[in-house]
Amino acid sequence: MTGFPGADERFCGACRLRKTDEYSSVFAFRSTHKGRFLTIHFRPNELGTARVGVVVAKRLVRHAVVRNLVKRIVREQFRRRRATLVEADLVVRLHAKVDQATRAMINEDMVRLLDRLRK
Repeated sequence: MTGFPGADERFCGACRLRKTDEYSSVFAFRSTHKGRFLTIHFRPNELGTARVGVVVAKRLVRHAVVRNLVKRIVREQFRRRRATLVEADLVVRLHAKVDQATRAMINEDMVRLLDRLRK
């Protein structure tokens, strides 16, 4: 829960990065926060809301089931905290293997990173 009654917690299409150019512009801005498993690359935007894109490389996670799990965790934590985040485009990238990680560990890492980007 975000702590704001009636806060919009939907994960609509306007909250996603879709085009290669959008991802490239975030990476080119070169602002990052690094956690235990995840790295957030961010770039301010003028759209009135935060947007997110997720990158999980096959070389770090062989099984599609685990790659999709990481993506679901990232999107869910973003959805819950979007109202409290600065207006920015975010690309969340997995940078370490998650073989021994639990769901709680990945969730915790994502929450810590998003807390750094609060308004």
